[in-house]
Amino acid sequence: MSWKDRLGLVHIYTGNGKGKTTSAFGLAVRMLGSGGRVIIIQFLKAGRAYGEQVKIEECGAVIESFGLPKFVHGKPSEEDIEAAKRALERAREVASSGEWDLVVLDELCVALSFGMLDVDEVKELIRKKAPHTELVLTGRYCPEELFELADYVTEMREVKHPYQRGVLARRGVEY
Repeated sequence: MSWKDRLGLVHIYTGNGKGKTTSAFGLAVRMLGSGGRVIIIQFLKAGRAYGEQVKIEECGAVIESFGLPKFVHGKPSEEDIEAAKRALERAREVASSGEWDLVVLDELCVALSFGMLDVDEVKELIRKKAPHTELVLTGRYCPEELFELADYVTEMREVKHPYQRGVLARRGVEY
C-alpha cells in the first residue's frame, strides 16, 4: 500500500501541560522513519533555535516558521496577526496539496485563542486536507468545536512543573 492509499487522520494536542510540540515532533520522527514526507508550520515560534528544529530538519522534515522573534503576550500586534494569517494560508496549501504525509500546525491553537485567526477557517482547512495526509494541531486553549473534526484529542494536563519553583526553561528539555 502506498502512502497515498492510506487514511490520514486529525490529531489535536492541547492543554496546559508540557509535551504538545514534543509529541508532534515524535510523530514526525516516526513518519520520517517510515518513509513519509513531513512539513511543520510553526505559527508563533521564530527567532530562537529550538533543539528539536535542528535535528528534525537533519532527518528530512521541512520546517517553516511564521512567528515573529518575540512572544505574543496579551493583545497581539497587527504584525503578529498578519504573520499568523500567512502561516494559515501556507498551512491550507500544504494540507490540501497531497504532497505531504504529515502536516504539523504547531501552536495553531494558541493563535486561535489570541484571536489572530478565525476558527471557521481552520475547520475548512481540516475538511479540505488531502485524504491520506495526517494532520496535527498543537497548542494550549484549543477551541472545543475543533474536537468534533479530530480523530485524536489529547489534553496535556499540568500537575507539577519546575517553573512553579522558579526554574526557567532549560535547553534540551523545554527548548
